[in-house]
Amino acid sequence: EGRVEVYHDGKWGTICDDQWDDRDAEVVCRQLGLSGTPKALSWAYYGQGSGPILLDEVQCSGNELSLDQCKKSDWGQQNCDHIEDAGVSCDPFTGNPLVQDPAQLPCMAPTRAARCGGREQGNEGAVRLAGGRSPGEGRVEVYYNGDWGTVCDDGWTDLGAQVVCRQL
Repeated sequence: EGRVEVYHDGKWGTICDDQWDDRDAEVVCRQLGLSGTPKALSWAYYGQGSGPILLDEVQCSGNELSLDQCKKSDWGQQNCDHIEDAGVSCDPFTGNPLVQDPAQLPCMAPTRAARCGGREQGNEGAVRLAGGRSPGEGRVEVYYNGDWGTVCDDGWTDLGAQVVCRQL
């Protein structure tokens, strides 16, 4: 988490928070290789930068791989002061995380595999799809504490599905 700064034409600069939202934050987190719940922060939440403000009016759809692919003003074209520097949190504990502690989810239903001595091997937090008609669809399951379990659909949106698809 922190103030977002970009490098362009040999210099670092900040981004103005005009139009700045969670879809922009999602792209920043992806570009940095960070997971978690993307959250956009405005009004120099992480402090004012110095030097040039390089971007303004950033409007990502949320699916881009980098800010450069988003709709935005031309580099260096802006009408802002540093009090409007944009920030991002990619912290998995901010906002409403896609998957909370599975032990706390009321509709968490552990499923055990028959192989590997009754437990399927997996990495903590890994996801898989089960019961679908093809490998690209099915019930979302998360590996937690040695078991695979389902994910409650309360608050489930297309954004959650996009995250799972990228994780797979």
